[in-house]
Amino acid sequence: MSEEEKSCGQHCKQVDALQLGPRKRLSVTDPLVHYGHHFGQTVHALCNFHTLLTNGILWVGELVETPDENFTAEEQRKHHIFQELLKSVAGLEEQLMQGGDEEVDLIAELESLTKGTSGARGDDTKILKGSVLDWITPKGQSLVPPLTCNMKIDHSFNHEWTGALLCPAGLGWSNLEIKTKLQSGEMIVTGDQWLLFLYADYHYDLEDPWNGLF
Repeated sequence: MSEEEKSCGQHCKQVDALQLGPRKRLSVTDPLVHYGHHFGQTVHALCNFHTLLTNGILWVGELVETPDENFTAEEQRKHHIFQELLKSVAGLEEQLMQGGDEEVDLIAELESLTKGTSGARGDDTKILKGSVLDWITPKGQSLVPPLTCNMKIDHSFNHEWTGALLCPAGLGWSNLEIKTKLQSGEMIVTGDQWLLFLYADYHYDLEDPWNGLF
């Protein structure tokens, strides 16, 4: 028996196709990523943590004696979010109070909290895609051609039904010229145009544009 055959025989004895192989070592996730994920889903998903922490420390430090009425509603809202962050991340308040500006920079640069909130937004988007498809599909019917969550090429103005829902109210998706311009990008939908799907039962009243608007 050749050396190659011996080697193959030994390998076949060591590896049994009917048994599980060696278990992979579990990867250790930074707990700040977990905290950031939870914070993003329950408090605020679009935070700039460096600015939030810096302003929060200023508030509880130099501005601690300043009456709340001296701050704007937006400033008070940001401080509330900062307080929620301190509650969400175990030991963060003590760590910030003991460290200086360099400590704040270090936490922000690690991007662990940001990575967590980014993951939360991604999870929410995945769930939302399926929910939107269920929402826009007429009850008891199916979309033709069918749409899936993981393909974008046939969405938007490239699909008859989603195109009609995304068409600015009052323009008329049935108008071939308008439909062609929207599909080609020649006509751009601006931020001051209401889309048809924003109206109850997808009905737009030309005489009363506010009627039925969500």
